Amino acid sequence: MIRPGDSWSPQGSFVDRLQRFYFYLLCYPHYGELTFSPAGLTPAEHASLRWTHSSACTSRSTARAPGSNARASTCRSTLADQVGHGTFALAPIFELIEKHAFAAERLHGDDTTIRILAKGKCTTGRIWVYVRDDKPFAGTAPPAAVYYASSDRRGEHPQKHLVGYQGILQADCYSGLNPLFDERRKDRPLTPAFCMAHARRGFFELADIEMNVRNGGKGKPISPIALEAVKRLDALFEIERGINGKTAAERRAVRQEKSKPLFDELHAWLLRERETLSRSSEVLKPMNYMLNRWDDFARFLDDGRICLTNNAAERALRGVAVGRRNWTFAGSERGAERCAVMLTMITTYRLNDVDTDTILQLIAMND
Repeated sequence: MIRPGDSWSPQGSFVDRLQRFYFYLLCYPHYGELTFSPAGLTPAEHASLRWTHSSACTSRSTARAPGSNARASTCRSTLADQVGHGTFALAPIFELIEKHAFAAERLHGDDTTIRILAKGKCTTGRIWVYVRDDKPFAGTAPPAAVYYASSDRRGEHPQKHLVGYQGILQADCYSGLNPLFDERRKDRPLTPAFCMAHARRGFFELADIEMNVRNGGKGKPISPIALEAVKRLDALFEIERGINGKTAAERRAVRQEKSKPLFDELHAWLLRERETLSRSSEVLKPMNYMLNRWDDFARFLDDGRICLTNNAAERALRGVAVGRRNWTFAGSERGAERCAVMLTMITTYRLNDVDTDTILQLIAMND
């Protein structure tokens, strides 16, 4: 058994080594104390798995033969096959990460677009992510992120992903999630906790003074109500900064003392201001966004495990948003699924402060 301070040289089959490594990840969240020895390993081109947002075409043109400066000519389909074989071998590890993530008391969930090539044209698919991160309430379980791919954004996809989950789901107000929160659900319904950053964003867009100045005052006029709402919400965020990393009980106590009076006052103020507005007022949209779901936005006051925002999931999708500018599209639905498997591995390693490039080279090499 490996202990912190030991050196580790992967042995055994590819899958065995991957399984062992993730076991260490779960058992030793501070496994950065381990030292990794690549002794006896021979570099191989297909083991150079890097998080560089490169397409197969780019990898093909930049590949070099081992031990030489000469460029190696590699067929694009060969590179795709190598990724396919790699993700197939990683399937047991994906399942371990999936099991660990969905054992959480609270999950962050979100999705973003991805272009998928289909019958000569690109369709708009989705990459979904579910993040376990217990650090904000002093949890000790290692963080993890699980990704899935789909050809569209129908609600059946997250409903399938979360079919066995019964905890707290932090998300935006996507209607496809509603059946998961239904009390008539066969399994125990999930507990929704909506993202305050999404609520704030609607007000902020109507109160962005700097953007208005940059546009020479030609943009939308600043809404005094939106500006006041942003200030009130920012006061809640300031309180959250001081309790990040505290236990759930400590977070709840501070919120009951400091946040609840401010949040109740915000509720009363929004109701009063809404009565004074015409139906065509733009600020009504973000106001109703919050007021129509107030109980689910207010849930953080009574549960210290809940975060004020869904930023953990949004951060996990940032790499996809950056990378898709380079690789443009997934070549097929199967290619998108392979992408989701690799995202799961790489993001989970990064969340645990693992040097992704080094680890994947060490564990992904053939015997």
